[in-house]
Amino acid sequence: MAFNTIKAPHILLPKEGVDMHAWSTIACDQFTSQLDYWEDVEKIVGDKVSTLRMMFPEAYLGKVDEEKFIADTNKNIERYLKDNTLVDQGECFILVDRSTPVVKRRLGLIISIDLDDYTYEKGVKSLIRASEATIVERIPPRLKIRKDAAVELPHILFLFDDKERSIIEKLYEKRNSFKKVYDFDLMKNGGHITGYKITDTKPIIKQFEDLLNKNNNGLLFIVGDGNHSLATAKAHWDKIKVSLSEKEKENHPARYALVEALNIYDEGLIFEPIHRVVFNPKDDFVPGLIKVLNGENKTYLYSSSFGKKEISIPKVGPEAYKAVQTYIDSYLKSHPETSVDYIHDEDQTIEVAKNNPNSVALIMPALTKGDIFDYIAKDEVLPRKAFSMGHAVEKRYYLESKRIK
Repeated sequence: MAFNTIKAPHILLPKEGVDMHAWSTIACDQFTSQLDYWEDVEKIVGDKVSTLRMMFPEAYLGKVDEEKFIADTNKNIERYLKDNTLVDQGECFILVDRSTPVVKRRLGLIISIDLDDYTYEKGVKSLIRASEATIVERIPPRLKIRKDAAVELPHILFLFDDKERSIIEKLYEKRNSFKKVYDFDLMKNGGHITGYKITDTKPIIKQFEDLLNKNNNGLLFIVGDGNHSLATAKAHWDKIKVSLSEKEKENHPARYALVEALNIYDEGLIFEPIHRVVFNPKDDFVPGLIKVLNGENKTYLYSSSFGKKEISIPKVGPEAYKAVQTYIDSYLKSHPETSVDYIHDEDQTIEVAKNNPNSVALIMPALTKGDIFDYIAKDEVLPRKAFSMGHAVEKRYYLESKRIK
């Protein structure tokens, strides 16, 4: 059976002379509560061509005329295509070298993948799977934005399991033999990014096929970031393909989604834990939590009422998150006055608990990279908010694009 999961896309990049610093903007789902961030982006972009004009920042949801905003966005995309602001680079991959304020180097590879080989449904085996539970209610609003768009901008990050660092790292060693297609500082403290165009893609695709066979768990990629965007792309393709012939389905541009693939063992890829603060719990919350969290590892709770309390937690990271989230979800259902927030930084988590006397902070462990693929290969998904791949400014910036119609 032919291996068609990965395809060399026709990548679109801005034409020569475009101000790349203004062109490339953070993904739409970042800084959603910080309108001042997006106001700064508006000032930086001004009248220049930019991916800002090709997407809908989620910070604007409920604050603008959404139908008009989407229509204007699609007009901008059509204009960029018509006036050759967007230039087809031909079939290729792009090797991405990204630095951030936190990490010196994170390597990725821009590819396109067959959406028919992806599912977020539990119990359905596929080569590409969601890492976290997908909230289907989040798909329709995103689908509204995508359905009439001529191109897609990816902020989806895929992870693959290459402990021997045999694919991307080897390409990076040969980077000077590839054409450099961009090299610039990202706006708003996003670090620096360099891209190298790779036209000889078949050997790389074969390496991914070999990796799949070697790992022998039926799993090629998991979605590390942008899960709901990929689920939206899947829903969009599923709607389109019902009216297509088998021949038309083969190479329809909406069938393939543009993503950045990263080796989970990349040293620049840091998995940060996401901690929990529970507000207004009753006296039974902590005893009940301790009862369900037997395990070999230790972590701690913090509350201004009892200070720091060490507790046991399951040794395997995904199991720890599952146990914690199952308990919290169940508790919230029976205690409507109780709520939870998810916080990335440990010190900030403790600070929130200190500032809210009737609250309990639960410090979560960092997931180990080896745990994640093993867990998902067993047909599991991580509970929501199990890990973060870096801080907001380290998320993917929009840069490359691809036609979807």
